[in-house]
Amino acid sequence: MSRFAGRVALITGASSGIGAALARELARQGADVVLVARRADRLAALAREIEGLGRRALVLAADVTVDGEVERAVTAAQTTLGRLDVVVANAGFGVVGPVESLTLPDYRRQFETNVFGVLRTVQAALTPLKASRGRLVILGSVAGHIASPGSSPYSMSKFAVRGLAEALGHELAAAGVSVTLVSPGFVESEIRRVDNSGVFQPEVREPVPAWLVVPAARAARSIARAIARRRREVVITGHGKLAVFAQRHAPWLVTAVIRATGLRSRAEPVRR
Repeated sequence: MSRFAGRVALITGASSGIGAALARELARQGADVVLVARRADRLAALAREIEGLGRRALVLAADVTVDGEVERAVTAAQTTLGRLDVVVANAGFGVVGPVESLTLPDYRRQFETNVFGVLRTVQAALTPLKASRGRLVILGSVAGHIASPGSSPYSMSKFAVRGLAEALGHELAAAGVSVTLVSPGFVESEIRRVDNSGVFQPEVREPVPAWLVVPAARAARSIARAIARRRREVVITGHGKLAVFAQRHAPWLVTAVIRATGLRSRAEPVRR
């Protein structure tokens, strides 16, 4: 397949999980890829993989929470590769815990990455995307449709970007720019082993049963297909689709199940 032949895609949070898998998939489908994240060593290894597929890969270390860094990455991408056709605002992590145990700085830290980091990416990329009549992709979550106990910071941030994606879909339509909201359920990722300060805890085990976790490569194929078709939203994983459907059509049932089962968000991953 070469759906993205001759295109250039920029992905934030490209050092692991969905971001890395999507970079590989878009490269397989013909795109040159701009890899943006804080961990330059991981990006360099991923770039070598992509170059092995015969595509160009540009590594740009940047932190989406720092004013100016995403803007510089976008400028460097245009200077080096000449254009931007796909921009994926993927960088994010999850702050979890009951509200009484969290502080305002916890919520601010969550929004700085998951909301303002997305907004920085969007604003930096608007001009080149309009020029190419491109595709903007925003990573939401099933948690942006359903909030479970203990997930208020993360769910708030994902509800916010869902609203952003909906508004931008209307705003950018006349410019020929499509906006795709990606709402994953449990996808293979490091996110559930990142603590509330945004630090990866490699010694912590994946808290979700393996049978419920969808491989990142499979998720990336679904996301790439949705981007190519300029879909408004794609919900990733069967359980995610079921949960979003239930919330849309029978929210009373979702509430009853959560309260009857005592369902809660995962605990913060901390070193024992």
